[in-house]
Amino acid sequence: MTDTTDRLEDSFGVVRRATLADVARDLKISPSTVSRALDPNRSTMVNKATREKIIESAERLGYRPDIQARSLMTGRTQTIVVIAADLGNRWLTPILHGVASRVSVEGIVPIIAETNDDSRVLDDLIDHMLSRRVDAMIVVGARRGDGPSIERAARMVPMVVAARPLQDISVPVVTHDDRRGGEMIGQHFADLGHRVVAQLLGPGAVLNFPLRNEGFTSAIESAGLRQLPAIDEALRPTYDEGARLMHRLLDVSSDVPTAVFAHNDPMAIGAMSVIRERGLRIPEDISIAGYNDMPLTSLINPGLTTVRYPGWEVGHAAAEVALRLFAGEEAVESVSLNPVFKPRGSTAPLP
Repeated sequence: MTDTTDRLEDSFGVVRRATLADVARDLKISPSTVSRALDPNRSTMVNKATREKIIESAERLGYRPDIQARSLMTGRTQTIVVIAADLGNRWLTPILHGVASRVSVEGIVPIIAETNDDSRVLDDLIDHMLSRRVDAMIVVGARRGDGPSIERAARMVPMVVAARPLQDISVPVVTHDDRRGGEMIGQHFADLGHRVVAQLLGPGAVLNFPLRNEGFTSAIESAGLRQLPAIDEALRPTYDEGARLMHRLLDVSSDVPTAVFAHNDPMAIGAMSVIRERGLRIPEDISIAGYNDMPLTSLINPGLTTVRYPGWEVGHAAAEVALRLFAGEEAVESVSLNPVFKPRGSTAPLP
């Protein structure tokens, strides 16, 4: 493809970026007319023929608007920050896609930052992004105790908590009903005829996991099932931690549960490896269920029974709430989406 952009050089012969003044000189018109023509909010103030000439000149010269200069005039930077806990967690990907799909139609660029699940890093990132005057922040990686930092920031910029809920916070929260998802798994085990069950607990500092525990426990108690006591909880919701907890469960418990609920899919898959390592069969000896319905859970053998976490929808809704707050709406309510149960081959009726 031929490059038709005119090269602009400074007095030393170095190629430089075209400016609004260059477009004005090219057409022998005022810079203010060029500015109005290239501003979507004011372009109708310039007649169509002149506007088309300005657009053609800007493209030929390679002119791009100076976002920093525009932000000084408008008070907007056209950026929304998504602060995530762990960018290596595939559960996050659909959430980011949902955010990007919503803000992109508004001409807004999402900036992604990572806390590595550290509240101190979250505090530092919030301070840094406030200094950059971003338009809004969506915190996907919140932990218990992060509420005060987020609420302080919300006095200066629109803030939304997404995916990981926080209790007793005035900032809008966009997530799904983890408690109901846990109930679905517990009821499923009861419907299959299991009598002795167990959980592999996710980190208690992330509220999704205690809520799943509450829902599961409520369902099995109502059905009269016996739950083996949890010996420990995961340090992080990972494959390795799921394997470690499954080893401990089989080593410490005098009874072997016939059904196990791991609080997310990586933990469940780690537990499955241990079950096989111990010479037990899935689901003939132990049924196992996870949570989130991450990619490939339907393709492993057997397919993992799980609960679908609506990540794209959560991200899209969180971005919508952030945009509404930035537009000046004050009474923006929190959003809770429904989980979807996904039964597969890793669970079966008690023989």
